[in-house]
Amino acid sequence: GLNASERLLASVLQVNLSREGDFGVFACWLGNATATFTLRRAEAAGHVSAVLAALAVLGFLALLAALYVKCRLNALLWYRERYGELEINDGKLYDAYVSHANTPDDKKFVHFIMKPQLENRHGYKLFLDDKAILPNSEPSADLIMNVSRCRRLIVVLSVAYLEREWCNGSFREGLWRLLELSKRPIFIVFESQCRDAVQPAVSLLKQHRGAVVLLVWRASSMTPSSDFWKELCLALPRKVAFRATMGDPQTRLQEDKDPMLVLHSSDPESRGDPHPDGDLGLRGSLFRGLPPPRVSSLPAAPAPERAQLRDAQRQDVDVSDLGSRSYAARTDFYCLVTEDDV
Repeated sequence: GLNASERLLASVLQVNLSREGDFGVFACWLGNATATFTLRRAEAAGHVSAVLAALAVLGFLALLAALYVKCRLNALLWYRERYGELEINDGKLYDAYVSHANTPDDKKFVHFIMKPQLENRHGYKLFLDDKAILPNSEPSADLIMNVSRCRRLIVVLSVAYLEREWCNGSFREGLWRLLELSKRPIFIVFESQCRDAVQPAVSLLKQHRGAVVLLVWRASSMTPSSDFWKELCLALPRKVAFRATMGDPQTRLQEDKDPMLVLHSSDPESRGDPHPDGDLGLRGSLFRGLPPPRVSSLPAAPAPERAQLRDAQRQDVDVSDLGSRSYAARTDFYCLVTEDDV
């Protein structure tokens, strides 16, 4: 047990630390116990690390924003070309219907800038029209027929185009008519028109950006890699690149000796679709020139002898398997018959 004479004593030391001399080493004596402690001035709270961390976060966000602005269109194009919806089996004949004014400047822009860039570089097929698409503010029969054959509608909304009747008097009603004919029509305006605040048509298009695609042609848009062409390609259908093959796999791989299939064949031997039922691959261009006629160095035989010679050659041809062959995929049948066979 504890000694009755022992007691637990406690004391509170109050120190006024208001001067510089109050800091230092202090010693306390209580009976036979001694304690020593040191008082030091606390350093001011440092904010350097917090400021550096905040600057690092802001720099990272700024880098992400710069990458988004710089690579956004490229990323969207890559995603569209890889996973976008295909529009090749919709029965349309053209990718875009381009309406422009019948003026020299508009014709130069459409025929020498837009058409070469979209058709030659990107493979689109355009239908160009310089007539009024909304005479008397109503779509004409030709417009309805032509737009129905195109996947997109592009309107080059130049200053001369805005002078047309439906643009001057009732552009809002005309815009609703175009929205009924085509989903998200594409309007191309020029940079000088956007600076002009008096253009009600451009202001109306800016208010309805969700229903239309509004593109601005600037001085820097001439380069093929400019944002203008990227945005225009995003608004147009996705294009599929087909690899052309040489010749027809149906005759190359099956070693078909039928003269009806291989007569005047000039295609080299190459690999193709090994499917036994015929051509399941992709062909090249169908509009090839006919090979030059064969000129014989021998004197021409009389007509009866030529007929007997043709009959003898036909008798040597094995036609027993003609019924089992697949001729459904043939597309060059029109150039496989000579004048003698007729």
